[in-house]
Amino acid sequence: MTSTVRRRCALAIAFAALMLGGCQSMPSWLPSWMTSVPSIPPPSLSWLGIGRKAPKPGPLPSFDAKAVARVDWQVPLGAKGGEAFAPAVRPDAIYAASPDGTIVSVDPSSGRQIWRIKAEKSLSAGVGAESAAVVVGTAKGDVIAFDQTGKPLWQVKVSTEVAGPPKGADGKIIVWALDGRIYGLSEADGSQKWVYQRSSPSLTVRRFAGGTASRGALFTGTAGGKLLALDIASGTLGWEASVATPKGATELERIADVTSAPVVEARQACAAAYQGRIACFDLLRGTLLWSRDFSSLGGIAVDARYLYITDDKGSIHALDKTTGASIWKQDKLAVRFPSGPVVVGNYLGIVDGEGYLHLLDRNDGNLVGRVASDGSAALSQPVAVGDAAVWQSAAGTLISASAH
Repeated sequence: MTSTVRRRCALAIAFAALMLGGCQSMPSWLPSWMTSVPSIPPPSLSWLGIGRKAPKPGPLPSFDAKAVARVDWQVPLGAKGGEAFAPAVRPDAIYAASPDGTIVSVDPSSGRQIWRIKAEKSLSAGVGAESAAVVVGTAKGDVIAFDQTGKPLWQVKVSTEVAGPPKGADGKIIVWALDGRIYGLSEADGSQKWVYQRSSPSLTVRRFAGGTASRGALFTGTAGGKLLALDIASGTLGWEASVATPKGATELERIADVTSAPVVEARQACAAAYQGRIACFDLLRGTLLWSRDFSSLGGIAVDARYLYITDDKGSIHALDKTTGASIWKQDKLAVRFPSGPVVVGNYLGIVDGEGYLHLLDRNDGNLVGRVASDGSAALSQPVAVGDAAVWQSAAGTLISASAH
């Protein structure tokens, strides 16, 4: 049986079970990255496996050591995290949160804890940071803000569960709700300045897409494969473009969601969709510059020459960012459940399902270095902080690692 046939069979079985189960419950084996009813979250499972326990990663590949990777610091956060948790980075601090309400502020260079507080509620997502506010969210739609010293600022409600880390930009706090609404809140007092609403497909990937702020605009992906450019001040839609078009015989086959933050450069905005495409658009007009079929859940990284992306089979690719042409492909980490890519100094970083940071040569994709961390996967695409990669692990650790 070919991989395509196996995949279609799995999708058909999943869809049949979903239909038989109705809308009041989700099958216990359905991966956590799928959801059909925003108010009823699915079980907390790994998106990489069908069962309650993710498959064990394959063996570590050999490599020709040409770089030294090291863990610079690790900070325990508390409870184990979920898909909607990722660190927020500012020049003077890195902020992270965990589901039990723990929020920490850490010095980026040393990992020294600046402060640690405990929110009075369990959290569904975190953390976002603007110049004055550090913001988290709850499953009941509470958006809670603290100042830069950890003191409470304000608390407001949105329509449904806060689906991922809020985003601070231009005096606004952008909040994504699980029902598809995007809110623009005042950083000062949490008052609602605007809300953008659009219909969502009946079945979506339960992974936070997030957004990227640039030149007064918010670039954000949606369920159904759209990339939006919203005015941060007013919430007005500047343009809308199709990263992918849903297609297939079943709801599962028609999932084509943008599941990670777009990459925005001087002239283009690029995004990738699950079971869809990677595509780049003119920054001002939203016209398509190039696209190619591609399926990804992990996110995009970029440098002066290339776009880097991890596909849904675990291969890492480098693409020419002006044309989309393939430069190289690295599939030795496919059995290790690799994260989305991150630029780490002169190298490309990938965190695998057991917490190893792998370094790849950006010129040819060869593996050149590796270091172990806390033994668990990254919850989301690692973030570049100077010459280091910073990520939040499934075991509840904030980790910084670098290349030398």
